Amino acid sequence: MMNTFLATAMLWFCSLFLLLANLGLASPAPQGLVPHEVQKRQTCNTATNRECWTTSPAFNINTDWEASWPSTGVTRSYTFTITENNNWVGGDGGTKVRAMLINGQFPGPTITGNWGDRINVTVINSMTTNGTALHFHGIHQKNSNVRDGAPGITECPIRPGTSKTYSFIANQYGTAWYHSHFSSQYANGVIGPIHINGPASANYDTDLGPLVISDWYYGAADQLAARVKSPLNPYIPGFPGSPPQSDNILFNGQNRRANGASGSYRKMTLTAGRKHLLRIINGSVQVSFTLTLVGHSFTVISTDMVPITPKTGVTSLYVGIGQRYDVIIDANQPVGNYWLNTTFSSGPCGGSANTRPAMIFQYSGAPNSNPTNPGSVPADSRCADLLSYSPIVSKSAPSASFSSSNTLNTNIQINNGIARVFWPVNNSPMQVNWGNPTLEYVKNGNTGSIPSSYNVLSVPNGNVWAFWLIQNNSSIPHPVHLHGHDILILGASPALAAPVNPSNRLRTYNPSVDGPTLKTTNPTRRDTTMLPAWGWLAVAYRTNNPGAWLMHCHIAWHASQGFSVQFLEQLSSIPTTMNLNELTAQCNNWDAWYPSSAPFLQDDSGI
Repeated sequence: MMNTFLATAMLWFCSLFLLLANLGLASPAPQGLVPHEVQKRQTCNTATNRECWTTSPAFNINTDWEASWPSTGVTRSYTFTITENNNWVGGDGGTKVRAMLINGQFPGPTITGNWGDRINVTVINSMTTNGTALHFHGIHQKNSNVRDGAPGITECPIRPGTSKTYSFIANQYGTAWYHSHFSSQYANGVIGPIHINGPASANYDTDLGPLVISDWYYGAADQLAARVKSPLNPYIPGFPGSPPQSDNILFNGQNRRANGASGSYRKMTLTAGRKHLLRIINGSVQVSFTLTLVGHSFTVISTDMVPITPKTGVTSLYVGIGQRYDVIIDANQPVGNYWLNTTFSSGPCGGSANTRPAMIFQYSGAPNSNPTNPGSVPADSRCADLLSYSPIVSKSAPSASFSSSNTLNTNIQINNGIARVFWPVNNSPMQVNWGNPTLEYVKNGNTGSIPSSYNVLSVPNGNVWAFWLIQNNSSIPHPVHLHGHDILILGASPALAAPVNPSNRLRTYNPSVDGPTLKTTNPTRRDTTMLPAWGWLAVAYRTNNPGAWLMHCHIAWHASQGFSVQFLEQLSSIPTTMNLNELTAQCNNWDAWYPSSAPFLQDDSGI
């Protein structure tokens, strides 16, 4: 009788657990066993109704997630161990002098959850020569700026042999990514995708998950950064700080080498007659690109993590560094194999020794062979964003409040006295102190002592609009990323064909000519956008998130050279919305190790 009772109880318990798992209420599987596709906690999100998420309470594509979001009560926990790996053989068979990897892989594991889940990520620094920190790019960290992962700004670095747990609510949904923000460390491999399930503005059958497309360098990041910083450039005489060409472009960490000697093409499977959601991430250090899928078009449904009115028939898609697009691919072509081609702009937005990087989309049932149709070269994007996307949830800035007085100028600057190249903003290249982050000044109530090299800018108090005009006095376009917010892109000067001549190509903002062209009513919105070469970019964001928030160029070398500012937002609210005492133990650990035990000292901006 007792055995029968136990068997019945066990059967009941297993059935209950499976039911809870299907609702997304059970605890996550142990680390390493978490499935790629987390079961969605929803009542109405189906292949024929992706706009809906839950009915009671009601959350859907029209919900403004800055104002409200689900509360699932579910915590997804991840443990990331960062290690140094010399002479590491990557996914194309090439040997990288020094790789820094998360759990031994590149890219790192996918963080997967549902809208409204809590995400806990414990980062263990098992390196011996570097501190580290992890930034969750695209995650706004609402009221949790202390978990933004920017050393010298929101925390001290995680010293070798210690760990930190980042914890935040996924009040957004869509596609994001994470990467180290410790100098140019992420060029060694410290990156990975984030996939938060939620509603979508168009229907699809299958979620293919994230596709991280990234440049890859066989050299070590510190060696590459040193080359870019030096005005005595042996590679391109007369052009200071020339960036290196990437050795390859990897698709979720895999590709053939440029010379075809090793590696293999990444493949993804399409099912004929079905619609597939693909989450595209540009996780590069310095390369942007245009994507085309031979014989197919994309339906774009999200820019970064902002759902948009579906844009159909997109045959080529420009993706800047740090940007993400959720697109739907309709598998409506004959069963076969098709190239996803990556094309570089003729402008100075990076390139690769592999001049035609590609991966394969293979229909189920197609033979295992390379595609025969190479496709055609798309129109040159000139490294420019498309600004005609229309967000589902409308946000508008008051046009009368825009002024060009808040101008941020940038240009390459050479200090011959120390043989160093900088990218200053308003003549000041950022340089922070890892051991004394901005939030430490806030915690101690002495923000008036923050050094000028921290590039702290004031923004209006309260939940109001901040406007900025960014002027680029150089021939290089820059991907500009803002932490903690989405950017309303009010306008930008036209992209210029390369090569450009500064004597007749410089475009400065003209209020009488350019002012009427600005779009303040529901413009394209995202967290990363392109600043044109020799041109201007006008942006706005709402000051509704207390903290110290970086805005910087996402070319890793340029951020390292100082192209960054930070906004100290709602200063009086920072200590009451987050626990700044979290800083103490980590900063004490860092101060005990750096600089006395560190083999390398800070020689760049720090971010």
